Amino acid sequence: MSRRSISIAVALSVLALGSPLITACANPLANNSFNNGVDKYEQGDYQGAIDDWSKTIEVNPQEVDAYYNRGIAKDKLGDHQGAIADYTKVIEINPEYASVYNNRGYAKDEVGDYQGAIADYMKAIEIDPQNSGAYNNLGSARSKSGDLQGAVADYTKAINIDPQNALAYNNRGKLKNDLGDLQGGFADLSKAIEIDPEYATAYTNLGINKGLSKDYQAAISDFNKSIEIDPKYGGAYLNRGIARELAKDLQGACDDWRKAADLGEENAAEWVKEQC
Repeated sequence: MSRRSISIAVALSVLALGSPLITACANPLANNSFNNGVDKYEQGDYQGAIDDWSKTIEVNPQEVDAYYNRGIAKDKLGDHQGAIADYTKVIEINPEYASVYNNRGYAKDEVGDYQGAIADYMKAIEIDPQNSGAYNNLGSARSKSGDLQGAVADYTKAINIDPQNALAYNNRGKLKNDLGDLQGGFADLSKAIEIDPEYATAYTNLGINKGLSKDYQAAISDFNKSIEIDPKYGGAYLNRGIARELAKDLQGACDDWRKAADLGEENAAEWVKEQC
């Protein structure tokens, strides 16, 4: 008999940064380097963009949009502490900038400072009470800090503000799975997919929902769709392997776990050693 549950590898909630890059600079002396940074960022050259926005800041140390953009690029490169420093500088210059609190909350969340993230998201909401993305992110930070019911309420608020917020439906559905409300989880995850049919994480969470209901073949079908959308999604292979093991297809499970291990899923590597 399997020693695993289909819920062992629940897909994580997805956090969203605040508003996109600022794409125009009011200072003519700094305009070239600022615009070069935007171009490089859009081409995926995040370090090049950081270098250009640093030049913008040298010309004008109060250029708030360059700090803001540089923080986003640092987040992209995984330099979350550097991003926090840039977002904090933006707040020093303009303390009523809602999106930067949202972004700083994201960076704090990434380094495990969930209470700091919660405080920033709440400040973003105080400034902009209709910020659906900030409510979504607040829910994710509350969830990671252990306040699941509070997180569900935050996701619900995000959805009330923006009924097309697929992230919030996915995240609320994931939590309903965790809380044992499989019917509610199914409804939310199905709605996330209706809004965004290419949402790989929502398909994985829906597969987990069906696996928890012991409908393993339906779960496998959802994991298949998730992998079709994102062939490098290790969590989908990991969960499909669990579903296949529970459906008595150990060879298929081992194949999935090997793939998941190749994609960095440590649990899968251990399971291959144990059973394959």
